[in-house]
Amino acid sequence: MQTLEKLSERFWFQTPVSETDRPILGAVIGDNRTLMIDSGNSKAHAKLFLEELKERNIKAPDLVAITHWHWDHIFGLAALNMVSLSSELTKKEMQKLLPFAWTDDELAERVKTGVEIEFCANAIKEEYGSERNITVRLPELTFRDRIEIDLGGVTCVLQHVGGDHAPDSIVVYVKEEKILFLGDSIYPDIYSSKRNYTIERTRQLLDMLEEFDATTYILSHWKPITKAKYEEETTFLRTIADLTEKYQGDLDRIQTAYRNKIIRELTEDEIETIEYFVNGF
Repeated sequence: MQTLEKLSERFWFQTPVSETDRPILGAVIGDNRTLMIDSGNSKAHAKLFLEELKERNIKAPDLVAITHWHWDHIFGLAALNMVSLSSELTKKEMQKLLPFAWTDDELAERVKTGVEIEFCANAIKEEYGSERNITVRLPELTFRDRIEIDLGGVTCVLQHVGGDHAPDSIVVYVKEEKILFLGDSIYPDIYSSKRNYTIERTRQLLDMLEEFDATTYILSHWKPITKAKYEEETTFLRTIADLTEKYQGDLDRIQTAYRNKIIRELTEDEIETIEYFVNGF
């Protein structure tokens, strides 16, 4: 069950749902304006978020920022009566979705040709059922690399960071709260034939994220985490990137080297991530 959670006086978020691939939605509350982060994976998702804000007497959002083009972050946009913005790259990717239909047959055909992936097709069916009145609404405002928004008493920096998951990914840095909304940026590429991380893109992304002075990090399909937990995650990613380079994508040697480094058996998540780096090598 989704709930609306208070992270600080200036930041609220709605928890994700894995079955229908609903990501976290955020609200940054300024004295003058409220910024919504991502629009949700459906009109129902977006409306639920707005209803929960209203129930708690939180100022309704005036604008919504889209973190990247994937369906679960953009399909709710059609239900929102507010100014929307994204990176230029995100809008270009969203434009590619405009001709698509969303029937079972159309989804199956796109999965077959590699345009869509089965995971997303199944989640769309789960979220929408048989009635798929899906409208892709394009953002009205775009920026290239970075934009700063003063909401009144709190400032949001929207920064393009890219990464393997989606080259158009942006993050939202809430300056005064030291909150960094990562979206899906540090997740692997899920649209290739094999899920993967690449060494160079991982390093570039993590280097960019280090520029932000954050104490709380939000991953769209997980939860807010502390700086210590974030650094644990990113240290792991850097280590596996280094080992993948050193052992030229040799799975067994990478696993052995990392097992010797941590002096214990690998977890399922660690094994999976190592496989993603090998896939991307």
